[in-house]
Amino acid sequence: MVNSFNCYGYQFDYVYFCTNQIMENQIPAILSSKKIIREAFGYWKKTILFQAMFSLLFFSILFMVSYYFSSHYGILDQYESAADKLKDGVPAYMKEVQRIAATPEYRNLSWAMLLTLVFLYPLNIGFYKIYRKMDLNEKPVTGDLFAGYVGMNFFIYTSYFLFWMMIFSYTVPTLFLAVAWVFATLFAAPLMFFMDKRIFEIFGLNWQALKKYPGAIIVCALVALLVKYAGLMTIIGAVFTFPFWNAMIYALYRNIFSEIEKK
Repeated sequence: MVNSFNCYGYQFDYVYFCTNQIMENQIPAILSSKKIIREAFGYWKKTILFQAMFSLLFFSILFMVSYYFSSHYGILDQYESAADKLKDGVPAYMKEVQRIAATPEYRNLSWAMLLTLVFLYPLNIGFYKIYRKMDLNEKPVTGDLFAGYVGMNFFIYTSYFLFWMMIFSYTVPTLFLAVAWVFATLFAAPLMFFMDKRIFEIFGLNWQALKKYPGAIIVCALVALLVKYAGLMTIIGAVFTFPFWNAMIYALYRNIFSEIEKK
């Protein structure tokens, strides 16, 4: 008999026990990082147009919001004034930048940017629908990119990402905890989208996957991050590589959780 306790309707030990049994019995015994990376690049190359649409929409909205609120709160003027401090040396300039960062106006700007990122997060969900349609030999359409905004999906994924960002912001200073949080929720999006999993079930399934394939998952995640941000070195590159992370996560999910999903 498995002991458990309730909190907000979840039985933590029972959820862990069930996910552990499912993962042990149904996930593949071997996971090839080379195979996963090859599949991820395959999904990415076949959806270049969607990658570009995503990036242009994402960065355009982010830039417009940033510019509007920076101007509205006078942050741009303050940074221009701070630039004058460079004649007194870098320490003087950095001190002025720190002063600006401590102002209420800057905090308001930070909140505006956070909420914008939360609003944009469901765009990522659309890629999972697109990749699944490709697996089923169906033709993706532009509307699939906005699957995360349909019906209750918008509230589900924005609520999740707001929660995710709040935790992440507190763990960033430690670095190790921030990385741990990323890996603890690595498959959250596809698990919610395809299997309707709740947050505590996601933790259990993520942990079991990481415990069984730590090397392959870490290698694939590092490659995804490298490709994702390498494009930022050039404006054109970022348009095509920024959403690459989704292709890698889907490829990992497809190979690790496909049997569980079928069940």
